[in-house]
Amino acid sequence: MNTYGKATYLGNEAEIFHSLIFAKTDLRMLQLQVLRQNEREVKDRLAVKNFKNPELVDEVISLDDQRKKLQLEYDTTQQQVNSASKEIGMLMGKGEKDAAEVKKKEVAELKARLQPINEQLIATESKLTDTLVQIPNLPSPLVPNGNSASDNEVVKEGGEKPGLHAGSVPHWDLIKQYDIVDFETGAKLTGSGFPLYKGAGAKLQRALVQYFLDYNIAAGYTEYLPPFMVNEASAYGTGQLPDKEGQMYHMQLDNFYMIPTSEVPVTNIYRDEIVKAEQLPIKMTAYSPCFRREAGSFGKEVRGLNRVHQFEKVEIVQLTHPDKSYEALDQMVAHVEGLLKSLESPYRILRLCGGDMSFTSALTYDFEVYSAAQERWLEVSSTSNFESYQTNRMKIRFKDENGKTQLVHSLNGSSLALPRIVACLLENNQKENEIVLPAVLHSYFGKSAIQKS
Repeated sequence: MNTYGKATYLGNEAEIFHSLIFAKTDLRMLQLQVLRQNEREVKDRLAVKNFKNPELVDEVISLDDQRKKLQLEYDTTQQQVNSASKEIGMLMGKGEKDAAEVKKKEVAELKARLQPINEQLIATESKLTDTLVQIPNLPSPLVPNGNSASDNEVVKEGGEKPGLHAGSVPHWDLIKQYDIVDFETGAKLTGSGFPLYKGAGAKLQRALVQYFLDYNIAAGYTEYLPPFMVNEASAYGTGQLPDKEGQMYHMQLDNFYMIPTSEVPVTNIYRDEIVKAEQLPIKMTAYSPCFRREAGSFGKEVRGLNRVHQFEKVEIVQLTHPDKSYEALDQMVAHVEGLLKSLESPYRILRLCGGDMSFTSALTYDFEVYSAAQERWLEVSSTSNFESYQTNRMKIRFKDENGKTQLVHSLNGSSLALPRIVACLLENNQKENEIVLPAVLHSYFGKSAIQKS
């Protein structure tokens, strides 16, 4: 198995840097103590992600200082209240009523001071939290520098690009020829970007979903069928809020969000729980429709199935021991690679640069499949290690061998997203009068090819 997460890809210097700094301090947790103790390293890592607001680190530390000062003032005043209250009882017991009345006034004055201190403390803690969640996860030292997708590193390529017959066309023409996807009726029913699958198109979707789930279950993943809407706490836990708020469909009356991926509900299954160490790794898989506004997406590269507002996807999620998460990432990358191999698709694996990574990821590998008719690569999967960034928000913990409570690490990957897989299967396997499907899908689809109606 290829070890994609090993530091050897960046050489011994990066490996030493990782072991001396990150492995010991778990810097990417972005907990307050980590920020305070490693301010310079935090800012350096954020720079790799092209983070434009490093001053937020200073603001967080300043707010934490204010919080500590107010907490100390509140605790000291409360102790004075408690001490004076005990004295009142003692004085009353001795019959010293006048002295007790003086103490009562003192307690009343102290309690009056407590309320504004508490209000300031609550406001400061709220601002501290709001500021802290604006800071993204720190990238692993394995993440290359770069500003955009053009700076991503190609780690591996596999499969062979097909040669197409003279009359070959892109999938948006094929779906009309074979009458399997209807964008016009989908737009009538809902709006642009909501495809209506029909006939062999609907059957192919179902076949792919079932095959992907079976493939994942055989690898030890437990299947879930989660809700397709989540509450605010769930969206916050995996980092969709506040970062991706504008890309999600929001049911304002109930304050629910349509899920952009099943990663959100599935990872939140263990929110606010302490799992047993022997349960790790926890491996989960789920099918779901996914809903994304895709605001600002225009042009020929989003034509047809290349980018839609609703699509189907099968996801894999792992919760692991912190020492095992990069080993798990390697396993997940190999797992998705095996799935693409089984579909006989030409693919490549990319390590994303800092400027192309998600807000929550520490290290991400993208999978792309080659579209012969479009003559370009299409992303079909992202596989990421979030380390403790998500689990810190969700408070998913375990007790280590010393009885100490620690955060688990979370990972997820697409296995796979269907629209572009369907696009490439149609385009790359088109013949003059049929679309021949990969052998592994024959039993799921019930036929070896899609025929024209």
